[in-house]
Order: sequence, then structure tokens, then C-alpha cells
Amino acid sequence: MQERAEETRRAVLQAAAHLFYERGYGATSIADISERSGRTSGAVYFHYTSKEQLALAVVNAHFAAWPALVEQHEATAAPALEKLVRLSFAVARAFRDDVLVRAGARLWSERRAIDVDMPPPFVDWIATVQRMLAQAGTEGDLAASADPGRDAATVVAAFFGLHTLSDVLDGRLLIEDRLTHLWLLLLPALQADPAPQALLARAVAPLPAPS
Repeated sequence: MQERAEETRRAVLQAAAHLFYERGYGATSIADISERSGRTSGAVYFHYTSKEQLALAVVNAHFAAWPALVEQHEATAAPALEKLVRLSFAVARAFRDDVLVRAGARLWSERRAIDVDMPPPFVDWIATVQRMLAQAGTEGDLAASADPGRDAATVVAAFFGLHTLSDVLDGRLLIEDRLTHLWLLLLPALQADPAPQALLARAVAPLPAPS
């Protein structure tokens, strides 16, 4: 019975994510989610007491996607700058392909219309990028003019700004191409010995085994 309940909970969450992403929070009702999930409205309310709580669950699922992904990339034997670039492509693919990630991003952008407190974005990403840039400095791969504490927020802003643009222009279908061009612009300023094409070639290769 517990397995069946968990299956219902997942089905409702997935249905809500699809609708929140496609229509937005205001244009999605519990009845819509019930119909999309194939579960009754009562079942929806049993697992999520309100539409606000369901929206929060989608946003929380969005944020929950990242720690394991970051850990996976940080555990590899690659240099830190390569890890950072590789991670950015993994995140880009998640934003393109994972409906929970995409819906969570849209709901956060609509947060003022949703009567629930949501976790803050970007803070953990800035800390992650700063940590990776600092490690690159320790490894001797960071340009002398680069400053991890200063530049991490700029890298994160550029990355998520690129996602916003790509979502509007092509539904993120070209996000990997756009991200490649972004790194070709940023890496010459970040690398001690600039070789952006070579680093990008390594970063899009299969993930190395954990160290």
C-alpha cells in the first residue's frame, strides 16, 4: 500500500510539473492536475494539502536535483575548471530535459503569485562555483586576474541569463551550443594559460571515473 501511495504521489507531482511548466501557476488548477495524473482530486489533496504546497513540492524537487549532481562532478579526477565546465553542461541538459527542473524554475519566477515561502536560488550555485574556481587557483590553472569570490556570481549570472534567453528563443533546444559559446568567451579570462577549445573538448567527453 505504501508503494502504491508513493506511486500516486510521484504521478501527481509529475503531472503538476508538466502543467505548471506549460501553463504557469495561475492557469493550472487541482482539477487539471487530477485529470493529467489520472488520480482523483481527493488523492491530490491527500498528498498535497493545497495547490501552493504542490507548487512548493515541485520547487523543492528542482533544488533537490543539484547536490548529487555537484558531488558526482566534484568527485572526478579532472582539474577543477574542467569539472566546472562539465557540470554546467549537465545542469543545462537537466534544464532542457527534466520537467521538474523546468517547472521549478518557472514557479520560482512566478513566486510573487504563490502564497508560500520558497527556498532562495543562486546562493548555493555561487558557493559551488567559487569553490571550484578557488580549487582551480590552487591547481595553478586560474588566471592571476581572476578572483573566485568576485567572479563566481558573474559566472552564475551569465549561465542563468543564458538559460533565460535560450528558453525564450528556442525552448532551450540550442542550450548546449549557446553554452559552448559562453565558455569560449569566459575561459580566456579564467584560464592561466588560455586554451578554451581544448578544455571544452575534454569537458564534453565521457565523465572520468571518481578519484
